[in-house]
Amino acid sequence: QQNNVPLERDIYLDLDRNHARIDTTGTRRVHTGMRPYIESRADLTHVMGYRPDSSRHYYWATEKLFKEHLFIVKDGDVHLTIDPVFHFELGQDFNDPTEFSDTTRFYHNARGVSVRGDLGPRFSFETTFYENQAIYPQYLYLYSQRTGVVPGQGRIKGFKNRAYDFSWAQGNVSWSPATWLNVQFGHGRHFVGNGYRSMLLSDNALNYPYLKFSLLSRNGRWQYTTFHAKLNELERLPTGEAAESLFYWKRMRVHHLSVDLGRVQLGLFESTIFRNIDSAGVRPFEPMELNPVIGLNRVVNGSDGDWTNILGADLKWKVTDRLFVYGQIAIQDADRQAWQGGLRLFDLFGRDLHVQVEYNHADPFMYQARPAVMAHHHHGQPLAHPMGGYVDEAVVIVDHRVDRFLFRAKVNLATYHVDGADSLNYGSDLLKPYVPEPGPDGPVVRQLTFLDLSASWLMNQMTNMQVQLGWR
Repeated sequence: QQNNVPLERDIYLDLDRNHARIDTTGTRRVHTGMRPYIESRADLTHVMGYRPDSSRHYYWATEKLFKEHLFIVKDGDVHLTIDPVFHFELGQDFNDPTEFSDTTRFYHNARGVSVRGDLGPRFSFETTFYENQAIYPQYLYLYSQRTGVVPGQGRIKGFKNRAYDFSWAQGNVSWSPATWLNVQFGHGRHFVGNGYRSMLLSDNALNYPYLKFSLLSRNGRWQYTTFHAKLNELERLPTGEAAESLFYWKRMRVHHLSVDLGRVQLGLFESTIFRNIDSAGVRPFEPMELNPVIGLNRVVNGSDGDWTNILGADLKWKVTDRLFVYGQIAIQDADRQAWQGGLRLFDLFGRDLHVQVEYNHADPFMYQARPAVMAHHHHGQPLAHPMGGYVDEAVVIVDHRVDRFLFRAKVNLATYHVDGADSLNYGSDLLKPYVPEPGPDGPVVRQLTFLDLSASWLMNQMTNMQVQLGWR
């Protein structure tokens, strides 16, 4: 149907394996450079949440718990599912030397609801909302205090001393009047590329409202996607009598053209952030926001005028049915670029053992802008790599699925740079304007080693209900 496939790694693990296979007939082309995929354009064979489940649980309660959606409505072409959303997590920090070392037990609980439906074969909709309360480890607590948001989740407010309260919502309506056209209006996020990270546009930041158009050629050879989004800053407007004034906002236009050449998929990318508010107030609408031609906004405005522009490309090469390599390049100007290289290997030594290796690099001052509000971020969070600019990172991920169990090992090794004082700017903090302010001692160089081991048991594939145990 026309809903989006949820942006969950566990689901896209199966999708990426399907889409790694070399299509020798030209009848199974799937463009993988822009995510989330539309269900009708993806190969959902044996994908979690879409594959048939022949298990029997005998009782209504156990069928609902382990096999089905909680509420299901089927009436002709109308299909509707309603499920509760919940997340209960407890953690223990065994090595916290900070002033909060007496608070070594952490938790996160979320409660909400998810609704997905199809009204005929061409129109679908979905909505998800949940409320959260959490006490996080010290590094997440300090990050949220500094930025005012929980990474990828929502704007925080205090709750019982050190706890945070925040909400999260997404949804869209999706209409495909023909197989070659899809139109979506929603509140969500997108991901460009085939990697673990994206140096162009990732799902790191909060959800945002968007209007998207996606065109697919009749032979499936090319796919063009463009969407218009509204982004917010954490800085509020100085006017207004309400208890909370509006945030500064800006608009973003994204174009992505994907061309399938058999073993190779090539994508061309452009994102432009338009300034909508200045000292004089709200600016008139900029007609170039409607421009559909990749690269034209760069020609008209440059890379860092009143608009912030990033050009880029992504590449995927299917070496075998089980191996593909991928890469990206992002260009802000001659001195500021970012790139990525990686490989995915599936079904190593048999079935369901998968390996991903990736390297990411961003130059100093990449994604910054001269007025800081025009930087490549949303609600204080980077729209590409979560560490912003001036970073090098290597990632290795091993996934192994055994029936309903999924075992995962992930290692991140990163070298990143921070400013020794607020008055300095070496190009890593996107909340600072693009004005280099070096100091006598150079930036503070930090090394990060992050190891994440987890084992999960999938209780219900239709709702992605899991029980997970992990160590970091």
